Amino acid sequence: MGEFLHLLGLIAPIFCLMGAGALARAGGWLKPEADGSLLRLVVAVFYPCLILKSVVGNAGLRDFGSIAAPALTGFGSVALGLAAAYGAGVLFRFQKGHGLRTFAVASAIYNYGYMAIPLVAELFPGATGTLFVYNFGVDVALWTVGMLMMAGGTLREAWRKVANPTVLALVAGLALNATAPENWLPGFVFAGIGMLAGCAVPLGLLMVGAILSEFFARSGELLDIKTSLLGVALRLGLLPLLFLLAARLLPVAEETRQVLAVQAAMPSGVFTIALARHYGGHLVTAVRVVFATTVASFFLTPLWLGAGQWLLEKMR
Repeated sequence: MGEFLHLLGLIAPIFCLMGAGALARAGGWLKPEADGSLLRLVVAVFYPCLILKSVVGNAGLRDFGSIAAPALTGFGSVALGLAAAYGAGVLFRFQKGHGLRTFAVASAIYNYGYMAIPLVAELFPGATGTLFVYNFGVDVALWTVGMLMMAGGTLREAWRKVANPTVLALVAGLALNATAPENWLPGFVFAGIGMLAGCAVPLGLLMVGAILSEFFARSGELLDIKTSLLGVALRLGLLPLLFLLAARLLPVAEETRQVLAVQAAMPSGVFTIALARHYGGHLVTAVRVVFATTVASFFLTPLWLGAGQWLLEKMR
């Protein structure tokens, strides 16, 4: 019980920030008109700086193996999730055009950024650089396999979306890191990047809370027994088991195992709501999966984090 309460204490601030975002939206302090500008600022400035802070100067990310393995693991985690969720959707009689593909994407794409970053930084600080390389693989899977499932289109169109600011920041950071910049780059540059990086997660979580709160007024759309329960069963039941099994069996470094142990415990990513809204998905299905898994994660995420830590200890 003590370990559960400790882990619950680690995720509680995350939910507090999301709640603050919801209150800010309800109070009119964070208006919907500001969402576009704030999100662009997070995606184009703060989040890339967070990547640079974690990657540049990280001696553990200076060989091909330390980069390729976590990236491929991240890609595979999404591909695995899409296959499992699509199969479950078919089994439970979701229909194409009425939520099947959106259900699969919403269940497979987890909150690999704003919730995972502070947890990895707290539990496994040495794995933060690996986390962003892993997330690169998730990004590639999201914008290729995930987008093709959600919206159709061509693979060429999907690949164009991979060239976003976060991916470009990772590529630039890895290239710069290869030159051992801690030996020649002035300290004030690292300090400035660090200050900007500190804004990424808090502002991102505020925006997550504000976006989710838009649907509270339509509470009748938030829950559906089949969609909500199956989403939770997959995202916080079956898939964590498969992630931890991968952490046990894959021939990867300890840092990649640590990242997998945290990502296993994540709920569905709020970004899938934006994907459904902008790319012709079934919006209400995405909202139901995200809302249900986010609420359930307050109780289930500490349990899975504890299971992941136990597994890692047993492997040492």
